[in-house]
Amino acid sequence: MAFRWIPKEESFFDLFEQLAGILLKAAGFLVEATAHAETLPENAKRVERLEHDGDQVTHEIITRLNRTFITPLDREDIHGLTTALDDVLDLIEASTERFILYKITAITPQAQEIASVIQQQVREIHGIIPKLRRMRHEDIIGHCIEINRLENLGDRLLRDAFAALFDGNPDPLTVIKWRELYEVLESATDKCEDVANVIEGIVLKNA
Repeated sequence: MAFRWIPKEESFFDLFEQLAGILLKAAGFLVEATAHAETLPENAKRVERLEHDGDQVTHEIITRLNRTFITPLDREDIHGLTTALDDVLDLIEASTERFILYKITAITPQAQEIASVIQQQVREIHGIIPKLRRMRHEDIIGHCIEINRLENLGDRLLRDAFAALFDGNPDPLTVIKWRELYEVLESATDKCEDVANVIEGIVLKNA
């Protein structure tokens, strides 16, 4: 049997799909945690485990990238997409971690809405990734547009959340906690948009 010097190119797409699947599970646990505060400890642990799984997949992609002579996409695009997906997962994990750190026992409607936006964006990402194998612009661009629309919705929800937070005479410590929580959640919507932008750039190069 001949020794395979160059790893099979399809493995990059397999790993992207694996990472997107992990991301989808994590987004689901985030939504469950914000909808049912009593599940926060359990779901935070689940997300933490998924974040570790995602790190392993990310490491595998980078390792294969460094060992592969001919890649199915430009090296900087493989690296950029991997990093963008990992960033979203990191921020989901950071969100659940902070809910625990700040001993949050009641989740605001605004946090629930932003978490839902993240999940919707991640579903779009999960739908895009398998389509990179065929690289048809018309199959992918609609997902990117929807992710960008949802990011704009996340921005509006963040402004509404801040307005509600500062309404009346709030406790300063509560304001500090929730301001950071909202910002971390909204940052995840921004990173989802980064994923869409990287993918759109890949499609424009290769479709």
